[in-house]
Parts: sequence; C-alpha cells; structure tokens
Amino acid sequence: MISRLHYITQDITNYSHAELAELAYAGGINWVQLRLKNKPAAEWEQEAQNTQAICRKYGAKLIINDNVKLAQEIKADGVHLGKQDMPTAQAREILGPNYIIGGTANTFEDILMHVAAGVNYIGLGPFRFTSTKANLSPILGLEGYANLLQQCRADNIKVPIIAIGGLTLSDIPTLLETGVHGVAVSSAIAKTENIKAAASAFLKALDAAVLPLES
Repeated sequence: MISRLHYITQDITNYSHAELAELAYAGGINWVQLRLKNKPAAEWEQEAQNTQAICRKYGAKLIINDNVKLAQEIKADGVHLGKQDMPTAQAREILGPNYIIGGTANTFEDILMHVAAGVNYIGLGPFRFTSTKANLSPILGLEGYANLLQQCRADNIKVPIIAIGGLTLSDIPTLLETGVHGVAVSSAIAKTENIKAAASAFLKALDAAVLPLES
C-alpha cells in the first residue's frame, strides 16, 4: 500500500534526518523519504542507518532518494529517483520486484516511461515553485494536474500519483479532486514550530478530502 502522505527529509539546523523522521512519525506519518544531497558517502550511509532504525522502530517505510546502491545495502524499503537520476527501469533490474520504486514525472511521457518500468508510484510535480529542489521542472499548477490525471484515466493507468512541490495544507482538497493518490511534503512539515502537529494536520486534511470521494 502506497501511503497518501510522503514525508521527505531535508537539512534542518539542530536536527538530524533521523530526529526529523521520529517527530514526523509522532504525528502519524508512516512513510519517510530520506533525501540527502552533496554529502560524503559515509555521512549518507550513517544518516540512512539511523533513519532506518527509527522507521523500523515505528513500522514506517523508508525510501532512499537517488541512491539505489545504498537502499540495497541497508535493505531499505525502496528508492525514489528524480529525472536526472538512474532510470527507473534500470533500478528495477538491479533491485528486483520486492523493492518499492518511485519516479519523478513532469509530463505524460514521463508517466508512461515510469509505468513501463514497473514503478510502484509516481511523484508528479512540481505543483508550484519550491526552493527545496534545484533545477526545477516547469510548474504544473492545478490545471496541469487535472489534465495529466485525466490522461491517466483515459489510458487506464492505475499507478498511484503523488503530488509534490511547494504544497501547503490548504492545497489538499483541490489537489485530491484531480485524482492524485496523495502528496509528498518536506518544508511544510519540517520548517514549522511543531513538526508533529504539522504532520498530523496533513493527515487529517487528506482523510477529510479523500473520504467524501470514496464514499
């Protein structure tokens, strides 16, 4: 089961990635993507092991961003690969069928490529500008999501689509109406005074938006 809320870690002063994961879990999150950029391999591995220990303690999924080798070495639950990272088809060949693989998409062609590669979910974005990611793809906005999800339905594509990129709590109701499965969030949770409360608020908003659609 692909979670409706993906929490993506980032560098926050005075917090390790593992500590951020634990605070998010306290708010109800059960899916953590460890995202480290421009770090030495040894530091990356240590952060991954520490975060994995937290995820295993609480029964949360750990997804490693852009590091297939590390995910395989520590037996994480899966990987998420950006448009400039290893192709998802190659990752599937390396990891086999039992790892979760997610891929970033910005166009319908990207979505089709990932579906053909056998991904478990697709991170579609960005919704709006975000400073968390460099080399940002073109902004999709609400209309972009609606159009792409309509194309997915027309092609009978069932892979869960996760919205990502500058999302806020107030975006949830309208985004869910487009047909996305869930959202991926980083700063809107991590850069708050109360990470636990922020995580909980996102989960409640997702529940409130999803239940009427599925009833």
